[in-house]
Amino acid sequence: MARCGWTASGTIPFFRAAPDAVTDAVTNMIRRLRAVRSMQYAILPLALGTAFAQPTVSPTFKVDVQLVRLLVTVKNRAGELVGSLDPKEFTVYDDDAPQQISVFERQTAQPLSVALMIDTSGSTAKDLRYETTSVSKFLKAFFGEGNPQDMVAFYSFNWEITLQSSFTRRQARIEDRMRFLHPEGGTSLYDAIYLASRDVRDRDGRHVIVAVTDGGDTTSTKKYLDALESAQRSDTVIYPIVVVPITNDAGRNTGGEHALETLASSTGGRIFMPSVGTPLDDAFAEILRDLRTQYLVGYYPRGHSKDSPRFHRVRVELNRKDLRVSTRSGYYEVVSR
Repeated sequence: MARCGWTASGTIPFFRAAPDAVTDAVTNMIRRLRAVRSMQYAILPLALGTAFAQPTVSPTFKVDVQLVRLLVTVKNRAGELVGSLDPKEFTVYDDDAPQQISVFERQTAQPLSVALMIDTSGSTAKDLRYETTSVSKFLKAFFGEGNPQDMVAFYSFNWEITLQSSFTRRQARIEDRMRFLHPEGGTSLYDAIYLASRDVRDRDGRHVIVAVTDGGDTTSTKKYLDALESAQRSDTVIYPIVVVPITNDAGRNTGGEHALETLASSTGGRIFMPSVGTPLDDAFAEILRDLRTQYLVGYYPRGHSKDSPRFHRVRVELNRKDLRVSTRSGYYEVVSR
């Protein structure tokens, strides 16, 4: 188990880890050091041979031509998933410039990395045991089908963020950690999304955050836009599940709910607002159906102007007007030196 928080400056994360998490961290650090050492040995002869031959030049920057991947969900007017469309049905626009689709997978089976997060702030005490029961049902269905490389990392968050389990296929490991959850404190939801998005960024396949909470953010150091940018830079789809025991607005954080709804739609996900019990089970089941019926649409951007912004807005349209499409709102260019 690792705990994540923020210094007073709000910019540097710190971690407190249990032995199993420390072992994983040390192993990853050794691998990175070996990779750096190999790169140094490979670069050193070239550097020695050219150090005196090349004049000093100013650093230049370039924009990598990256494959933009869009996870696309299509539904009909009745809200039913449609997973049988062909590439010719789709038109992709990047900052209003039409794009040529280079990659198309129908009901893609690319591995899923799901960051599953549970709100353990003080206000969740009465519903927490119902939420963990629904999570267990979701995990059983998730690991029971799909790609054998699909994995889940488990986080809890209140005023601080705790990595309860790194990415795993061991349902028992996650359920064991859920037994020790204790509600207290405020809600640092934006911090949790920011950190989890960074954790999934370099993993292969699709990136997803499922966040179970009862309302808005109260104690984060990071802001809404920080969380959104982190998710968009890591190509992460967000599915917030806001557990709402009452249907009227009194006593609810409707502003926080609206922020979560916008986070979801901007990343290609959607928000759920069930009560505990069967409605919560159904929300998890719908998320799983979405993930198993996604299109993967990829293209290499073209048609940008020289002064094009680093954030590019993306729009996907379908030839059939009786269908509606969900995908992320855009992406950030990769700028390298």
